[in-house]
Amino acid sequence: MVDLSARHARVAGDVERRVADVLRSGRYVGGPVVAQAEQAVADLLRRRFGVGVGSGTDALTLALRALGIGSGHQVIVPAVSFFATVESVLHTGAQPVLVDVLPDAPLLDPDAALAAVTPATRAIVAVHLFGNVACAPDTDIAIVDDSAQAVGTDPPPARGVLGAVSFYPTKVLGGAGDGGLVVTDEQALAQAVRRLGSHGMSAPNVHHRVAGHVGGNSHLDAVQAAVLLGHLPDLAVRIARRRQIAARYDAAFAGMTIPRDPGSTISVYVLRHPRRDALRSALGARGIASAVYYPMAMTAQAVIGGSPADARRRTPNAVAFCDQALALPCHADLTDADVARVTAAVLGAA
Repeated sequence: MVDLSARHARVAGDVERRVADVLRSGRYVGGPVVAQAEQAVADLLRRRFGVGVGSGTDALTLALRALGIGSGHQVIVPAVSFFATVESVLHTGAQPVLVDVLPDAPLLDPDAALAAVTPATRAIVAVHLFGNVACAPDTDIAIVDDSAQAVGTDPPPARGVLGAVSFYPTKVLGGAGDGGLVVTDEQALAQAVRRLGSHGMSAPNVHHRVAGHVGGNSHLDAVQAAVLLGHLPDLAVRIARRRQIAARYDAAFAGMTIPRDPGSTISVYVLRHPRRDALRSALGARGIASAVYYPMAMTAQAVIGGSPADARRRTPNAVAFCDQALALPCHADLTDADVARVTAAVLGAA
């Protein structure tokens, strides 16, 4: 599904030089390399401020905390996403309210989101999935962009007052370990996120609650920042190749594709097939990798009190998608021969 060693080889000289410079500098937490990476990614997302944190999950959690969201509040999230989206809401002490996705795409249904609003609602998380940008509802309620899979989209997701980014290695822009970023146009929110990730400190050994929350420890380390800076110049080329591969898949798989934005990064290329598991098994027998994003709607997760029956009742579109979706290899290090082999295998099995 992804070849991280091949991706590193594309930029190995620059990345390794930058990492060696960090190691020789002795500045491993914070410092100019982190500040440069924060601003570079914020600029890519057309935001004024970027604050590096330890992971994409931390980015979303700290964004919600910076808004003062906590116990007694509700946050609306779509039923198709990675568990970290719901987990981050739980970490604030708030209640996640799961709503259905669109009938033809696994993105937040704006009407369902508005229908779920109560006096306790403090935010709506718009999850921009597979490189496609979700449509957030028109409301005065705070929108938070879960942009873990949307770095590099054109235009970038920018409806939310805050956005959360992941640099997990398999992302289109990934590091060599965990890392994340919170972006915003509001300086006060950026400062709140930075304090929340630095033990609530306003000065050395002076700690405060921030937006009602006790701070913690979450930083983007300088080594990961150096890796990201080394990968950024190659990002546009990678995205262009992903789009080229996706166009070839689209032409071959008519009737199985999901809607996609013209400016999508194709973070994940996904088909829908009524016999998804049989198709995946057949591809595996031919030596073709595939993956399921995601095997169940969030409303079916027992850890938050859900069940399959609950999911089918509350979020039927999400259940249908999760039952049918299959991801295929789509990354910049695939050759034309690789793409032809994947295409032939899918057509032969479908």
